[in-house]
Amino acid sequence: MMRKRLLVQYNKLSLGVKVSLWFTFCNFFQKGISMLSVPIFTRMMTTEEYGGFSVYQSWYSILTIIVTLNLFAGVYNRGLIKYELHKNEFTSAIQGLSSLVTILFFLIYCVAMPLWIRVFELPSVYMFIMFIEMLFTPAYSYWSARQRFEYKYKRLVIATICFSLASPSVGILAVLIAHDKALARILSYAIVQIAFGVFFSIYIIVKGKKLYCKEYWRYAIVFNLPLIPHYLSQIVLNQADRIMISRIVGPGEAAIYSVAYNISLIMSLLTNAINSAFVPSLYNCLKEKKYLRIKEISTYVILIAAVVTFGAMLFGPELIYIFAPEQYYGAIGVIPPVALSVFFIAVYALFVNVEFYFEKTKYTMYVSVCGAVINIVLNWIFINKYGYIAAGYTTVVCYVLFAIGHYLLYNYLNRKYLNNISIIRGKFIFMVSCILMGLMFLTLLLYKYTYIRYIVIVVVIILGIHERKKMLSIFNKIKS
Repeated sequence: MMRKRLLVQYNKLSLGVKVSLWFTFCNFFQKGISMLSVPIFTRMMTTEEYGGFSVYQSWYSILTIIVTLNLFAGVYNRGLIKYELHKNEFTSAIQGLSSLVTILFFLIYCVAMPLWIRVFELPSVYMFIMFIEMLFTPAYSYWSARQRFEYKYKRLVIATICFSLASPSVGILAVLIAHDKALARILSYAIVQIAFGVFFSIYIIVKGKKLYCKEYWRYAIVFNLPLIPHYLSQIVLNQADRIMISRIVGPGEAAIYSVAYNISLIMSLLTNAINSAFVPSLYNCLKEKKYLRIKEISTYVILIAAVVTFGAMLFGPELIYIFAPEQYYGAIGVIPPVALSVFFIAVYALFVNVEFYFEKTKYTMYVSVCGAVINIVLNWIFINKYGYIAAGYTTVVCYVLFAIGHYLLYNYLNRKYLNNISIIRGKFIFMVSCILMGLMFLTLLLYKYTYIRYIVIVVVIILGIHERKKMLSIFNKIKS
């Protein structure tokens, strides 16, 4: 009976609500399976081996933006609106452009291979794997982005489940039987990515039948080139600390920090899912001048991000105990500042979405590059002085600066295009940010007093139960 009632309620939901629910499920499932595999790999591999895999992933995240021009990000969604009558042709042409750029960069690497080996400090076999991965994986990103854009959730759910289960399964088997466990982990992950990428590359080419189009290529390059520094800045804030820790302190410490950082990012599963579902609605509301609706929903997004952030802070030690063995316990102090960083990622994403809508990518670049440069300088100073723990605090400082910079840019666009009509509540965000900063220092103190922390957790749960009607009301408004 319960199952039937749930099915009846589900069938009553609008297409938009169903899509949002399934897209959230996809995000949670993919990242959740990845997170659940972390405690397995941290126990199968030494900290140095896991550190090597973490550094490879960090370089991959940085280089894929340059080598593919990150065309599957902002420009692709905007292009689907601009060329809505020629989506297949636009998609295959953009894939052709990203593939050409990847091949050119691979040739540059081959010409000066000894130089690049010294720069990246990765064996050539690692780099060959990385280039093949970067050549094919954008195809899956194009396909999944289009499924989200067109609200076609069923095939995306199936593909997400298959991909999410295949990657750790192949990885665990490879690490078990291999002598070089770091290489086995890298190669197994890449094989799954490449297999999916090859399939969707063929699918996109067959559908679009166009690898070159001067108009599409020109639009993509003009739109996205100014954003490359912005995307790199994001990755620098997410990944450069691990590379710098590996070089300054050691790969073992990089692995410890990486595990704590990834655990802190669990909360981003929810905030990213909400943001992904919010972007199409935001663009449509801006187009139709429904500014009050944007203001209301963006406020709820911030509230949800704040609650999840505080939860991640409170349960930091328990999350470390679950996901990693004893040699990783020293990284517990990294969780509160990195969790706060994820909150500010959610904040500045609201402002950046508005910047993308008005296609002011040049200004976005200026703000992001400044934040990334500051991050590198602060990491160099404080990691040398205080060790890997300092990277968590330099990260949160830079994300605060990121959010402030993009807020100022949003205000400029607001005055220029929206007649100074507020669509995001800046004062409210400032108030919530200050409260969370105070809670970050409080939770760091509570880590020393376990029983008091548990009392606080019980009090928070009781307050949540008491205010459940308000929370359900907020959820229903977002759902509507």
